[in-house]
Amino acid sequence: MTTDTRKATPAKKAAPKKAAPKAPTSKAPARKAPAKKTEQAEATGAVRTVLKTIPVDRIDADPDQPRKHFDPAKLNELAGSMKRIGQQQPVSVRYDAGTRRYTLIMGERRWRAAQIAGLTELDAVVQHGIKPGDRTIRMKAVAENVGRADMTAMEEANAFQQLVDDNYTIDEVAEGTGKSAAYVGWRLDLLKLCPTAQEAMSKGHLPPALAWYVSKLSTDNQARFLAKYLRGAFATTRDAEAFVNACRTEEDRRASQGSFFVLADEATAAATPGGMQDLLPGAHDVTDEERERLNADRTRLTKRVDKLSTAGEILSELVAADPEKLAALLAGVGGGVGGYRQRIEHLRDLTTKAIKNLRDAQAVAAVRAGAIEINPQAAADAA
Repeated sequence: MTTDTRKATPAKKAAPKKAAPKAPTSKAPARKAPAKKTEQAEATGAVRTVLKTIPVDRIDADPDQPRKHFDPAKLNELAGSMKRIGQQQPVSVRYDAGTRRYTLIMGERRWRAAQIAGLTELDAVVQHGIKPGDRTIRMKAVAENVGRADMTAMEEANAFQQLVDDNYTIDEVAEGTGKSAAYVGWRLDLLKLCPTAQEAMSKGHLPPALAWYVSKLSTDNQARFLAKYLRGAFATTRDAEAFVNACRTEEDRRASQGSFFVLADEATAAATPGGMQDLLPGAHDVTDEERERLNADRTRLTKRVDKLSTAGEILSELVAADPEKLAALLAGVGGGVGGYRQRIEHLRDLTTKAIKNLRDAQAVAAVRAGAIEINPQAAADAA
């Protein structure tokens, strides 16, 4: 028992070593460690993130910002809100130790609005150790902006192209931005538009969906189509799409024959010997036998189509009829009113498909009637 007591006494004497009253003093220099670690992080490429308030005039816009257009009215609206209730969400910036300035990663709209509102400081998520051109930062910036109502289709296309240039695959771009691979591909196709078409789309003169079809044409035909479209040559957007598709088909057809074509303007087409009819499908490049067959088929089809006037008269009668009288007249017939309605609905569906087919046919006729065929060898000899 005595031996155990002696062992316990030394244990109590060891307590002063644990107490170490000056320990806090010895840890004081460690407060400077974060700054050194930050410098080391920036040197080694490691990233450290902090939330702080920084002066607005020490923040610079990112030159690679995917969104270039900012609606002035909406900026003023946001500025008014920030002036009344303050900043609701921090911006995201990267710190450049060399210049001691900050570059925006996300939140340029808030930064611009803050300047309009006269704010001198902004809450910001500051990322240290990020190098200019870091592809992960660009992905975050694109993901934050893509799909916004005020981001144009061309801005999206250029943003996606930047990511592709950063060696992201289309599937990776789609996953990172929350879009489908098909959507990303459609936007990238818009970069094939000629400068005039890109400008028209950015200004809202050319719908993005139609612009995608236009991007499939040669540069010359893009410009010539755009001139026709802006002159109001098409009744609807669907008519314009059908025309563009017919142009693409004609380009492929001529290419398979070793030539190519460009759309002619109206003056050129009118000056063609024989007029427009000589350039219609089937009116050239055919034998006499094929021409006779074509004329026979044309006569047979037009006679059948002309009978549609009778159907039109019947439909007009149904339109003008009183519903109560129709019910009295048709309720007792086999199938009743519902049976006749189904027959008319079937005709409606067929009519819709026929209209589309005729629209496409009209586009083919217009393209071929307004086309100039060019033989590459002849063009080279003329040059």
